[in-house]
Amino acid sequence: MAFFKRVPSDGQKGKVSYNSGIVSGIVNLAVTEVEGVEMLAGKKKGLKLYFEKDGIYADISVKVDYGYNVPEVAFKIQQTVKHNVEAMTKYKVAKVDVYVVGVDFLGEHAAELN
Repeated sequence: MAFFKRVPSDGQKGKVSYNSGIVSGIVNLAVTEVEGVEMLAGKKKGLKLYFEKDGIYADISVKVDYGYNVPEVAFKIQQTVKHNVEAMTKYKVAKVDVYVVGVDFLGEHAAELN
């Protein structure tokens, strides 16, 4: 388990420490906010985070529900993850890569199309 520290630069005493699991939870929550997408679970992890000096790098693997525009969904995931992580932790997000590994033909939206 890794801990990441952020020391305020405005002269305040004290520090804020973030467990990598906290950032993972924020990313998971951000992906669930996007309609028509589901993050992979189980043996194939749907999320990999890399903490570098220039920011956080995220690799996110998802399935998209049938009928949704894949590039639009991927872009919404990138925007939401970047916004949520930067707003909640003050870390910078350097890059969010979204890997669409499948299409879910049995989702709620697919039933509306029939």
